[in-house]
Amino acid sequence: MEEPSVLDYLKSKLNPWSRGKIDLPEVILPEATQLPPALPAFSASLSANLGRLPWRSLLALALALTGQSLLEPPNPQHTLAVAFYLAALIFFAWAVWQAEWVLPELRQEFPSLDSGVFKRKSLIAALAFGVLALWSLGDNLFTPFNVSLWFFSIGLLVSALWVQKTSWAQRWDQVRNFLSQNFWQVKITPWLILLFLVFGLAAFYRFSNLAGIPAEPFSDHAEKLLDVYDITQGHTFIFFPRNTGREFFQMYLTVAVAAIFNTGLSFLSLKLGTALAGFFTLPYVYLLGKELFNKRVAFFALVFTAVAYWPNVISRVGLRFPLYPLFVAPVLFYLLRGLRRQDRNDFILSGLFLGLGLHGYSPFRFTPIVVVIVVLLYLLHPRSAELRKQTLTLSAILVLTSFFVFLPLLRYGLEYPDVVAFRSLTRLAELERPLPGEPLPIFFDNLKNAMLVFNLNNGNTWTNSVMNRPALDLVSAAFFVFGTLVLFVRYLRQRDWRDLFLVLSVPLLMMPSILSLAFPQENPSLNRAGGAYITVFIIVAFALDGLLQGLQRLGWRKSALALITFLLAWSAMLNYDLLFRQYASQFRYSAWNISDIGRVTQSFVLSGNPAKNAWVIAYPYWVDTRLVGTWLGDPLYNPVLWPESIPDTLAVTGNKLFFIKDNDIESLNLLRQTYPQGSLSYFKANAELTGKDFWVFSVPSSEITLP
Repeated sequence: MEEPSVLDYLKSKLNPWSRGKIDLPEVILPEATQLPPALPAFSASLSANLGRLPWRSLLALALALTGQSLLEPPNPQHTLAVAFYLAALIFFAWAVWQAEWVLPELRQEFPSLDSGVFKRKSLIAALAFGVLALWSLGDNLFTPFNVSLWFFSIGLLVSALWVQKTSWAQRWDQVRNFLSQNFWQVKITPWLILLFLVFGLAAFYRFSNLAGIPAEPFSDHAEKLLDVYDITQGHTFIFFPRNTGREFFQMYLTVAVAAIFNTGLSFLSLKLGTALAGFFTLPYVYLLGKELFNKRVAFFALVFTAVAYWPNVISRVGLRFPLYPLFVAPVLFYLLRGLRRQDRNDFILSGLFLGLGLHGYSPFRFTPIVVVIVVLLYLLHPRSAELRKQTLTLSAILVLTSFFVFLPLLRYGLEYPDVVAFRSLTRLAELERPLPGEPLPIFFDNLKNAMLVFNLNNGNTWTNSVMNRPALDLVSAAFFVFGTLVLFVRYLRQRDWRDLFLVLSVPLLMMPSILSLAFPQENPSLNRAGGAYITVFIIVAFALDGLLQGLQRLGWRKSALALITFLLAWSAMLNYDLLFRQYASQFRYSAWNISDIGRVTQSFVLSGNPAKNAWVIAYPYWVDTRLVGTWLGDPLYNPVLWPESIPDTLAVTGNKLFFIKDNDIESLNLLRQTYPQGSLSYFKANAELTGKDFWVFSVPSSEITLP
C-alpha cells in the first residue's frame, strides 16, 4: 500500500465515521533529544506552588551577603564569614532542589554538516602571499608593501574558506532594495531601549572624569608615549623593544585616538584608547552570555561588567591591560557558537580574533592553550565519529586563520625569540631571579590565591586595583559563589561540557597571573587575569537569573523584578564608590603629583619662557622626570637636572625655574649659592597627599650674571 499523504490524513479527520480513519504512529524521540524530566517540586500541579514564599532562596541570599560583608576591609572576619557562607550554600542547595531557584538551561546544540567545499585556487594564492608576507616583514618594520601582502593573504584565506550562505548578487539586491525604499522602518522595542540605557551607563563608568581618574601618569606611560612618538616619526615597528618589549596594537591605537580626538601624544590619549577597548568588550560579553544561556543572562552579565570596578580600572589606567579581555570575549563567543552549530565561519572569525589578540597584551598568549582545552572538552564528551572528525578539521581552520594574522610577530619572534619571550620568562622561569621555592608548591599556592581574588583579596597593586579587598563587590561576589557551585554540580549530573567549561575558564584565563612563579608576590594581578572577568560575570548573571526565574515561577513576579533591580542598583552604587572614590583617592595618594609640576611648568611656558629653562632636580625615589613631558603632551621633554650640574645652568639665558624635593636641602643650598638673588617658594600639595610638597626656585633673567 502507498503511504497516506497529508491530504489523506486531513480527509480522514473530517470524516464523521470511524471507518477509514488514519492514525499517526507514536513518535519516539531519540535518547539524545528526550525532554528532561520535570523537577521534583513541579511534578504536581504548578498552581499548588503559586504564591508560596521562597524563604529558602531569600535566606540563602541574605546569609551569603552577610558572609561576604564580613570579608570586606578593613577588618575581614574569615571564620565567621565562612560559617555564614556554608549556611547560605545549604539553603541555596535546598532552594534549587525545591525549584525556588531555577537554573537557566544551556542552549541546545544544533550541529550541521560542513560541506567541505573551499576555493582551492584562492587557498593556494593565500599560502603564496602568506609566505611573501612573512619574508617581507623583516627589519621589525611595517611598510605599505608588507602590510599589503599581509592583509591580502588574510583576505584570500578567508575568501577561500568562507562558506557563502548568500551569493553576492543576492546581497547586492537586498542592499539595493533597501536603499530604494521611500522610507525606512526602525523597530524600537523595550528590550532595545533597556540595552541602550545599559550601554549609556557603561559609557559613564568607562569615560566619566577620565582626565582625572587616574590622576597621574607613572613610568610605564612615559615608555608608551615614547613608543607612540616613534610611530609619528616613521618608525612603524612590529614589536616595540623598549621597556622589555611590547606588542604593537596599543601604540597604533593611541596614534589613531590622538588624531581623531585631537588629544595629542598625552596621558589622556593613552587612557582614552584603553577606555574605548574596555567599552567595546561589552557587546561580546552580551553575545557570549546569550550564546550560552539566554538574553536575560546576557543582560545581567552586561550590567555587571559595565559597572564593576575591576574592568573599569584596568580600562582607565592607560596601559595594555584591557586588550586581553577585548580579544578573549570574541574568541570564546565565536568558538563556542561554532562548536554548538558546527559552523565553519564561526571558527574563521574566532581564529581572526585569536591572531589579532596576540598583538595586544602578552597575557593573551595563554589564550591559544585555552582554545585547545575548550575543543578537547567538547571532543571528550559523547560525539559521533563524523562530528569529531569535522570538529578537528574546523579547529585546524581556526589555527590556520590565527596563524596568518599572527605573521608579523611570528617573523620578529623568529629573528629575536629572546626579546619576545623575555617578559614572560622573567615571571615563569629564573631568567631574572631564582624561584623562591619548588615550582609545584608555588603554583598551587598561586592558584589558591588567585581563586580567592573574587571574595577575599585582589592583591596590593595600587596602579590597577583597590588594594587588599575582593575584586568583586558584595552582590556579584555572593552570586559568583552560587553560580560556580551549581554549575559544577549540574555538570556532574547532566554532563554538558559547557557547564564544566565555565567553571574551568576562570582559573584558565587567570593563568598568566598564576604562572608568576618567580614573583609570586605579583599574584593575584587583576591586569594579567583580566580575561577571566568575561566568564566571571556570566557566572554571576547565571546565578542571578536563576533567582529571578524561581521567584517568577512561584508567582512573585513584581517582587522578583523589584529585588533584582535593587541588587543591580546596589552593585552599581558599590562599584561607583570603589572606582570614583576609593580607587581615585588611593591612586592620588600613591602616585607622585606630576600634574602639579606640569601645571607650574605650563604656566612658566605660557608666560613666554622656553620649556628648556625649567628643571626638576633629581632626587632618589622621587618623580620620574620624563613624566612631566608625558603630562604636557611632549614625550621627548625630560627636565631632569642632576644636582652637580646646577652651576652649568648659568650659561643658559632667560628666566629659569627649578623644582626641588621638599627635603633635598643640599640641592636647595647649592641653588642659593649659584643664584643668590633667586626667589624661593614652597608648593603645598593637596592636603591628602602627604610627602608630596616641593620647592619652586625661580631666577629672573635680569638677575643672571655669568662668571
